[in-house]
Amino acid sequence: MKTYTSFIEIEKDLKKLELEREIAKEELKIVKHNFEGILEPMNWINSLFKMLSKYGVLLMIKKILK
Repeated sequence: MKTYTSFIEIEKDLKKLELEREIAKEELKIVKHNFEGILEPMNWINSLFKMLSKYGVLLMIKKILK
């Protein structure tokens, strides 16, 4: 543990830690944004599969009713 000799040293370290914390927050925001971008195409694929399955069910119903 560091021993401080003045309040100025304490304030410097607190400011440094605050800045490091802000940098870490911004890095997490970037990672989150990138991750969301990666997942977007998967959402499109899921939506496409849902639409195709609904269409397939409608086609089956039409064949049954003929």
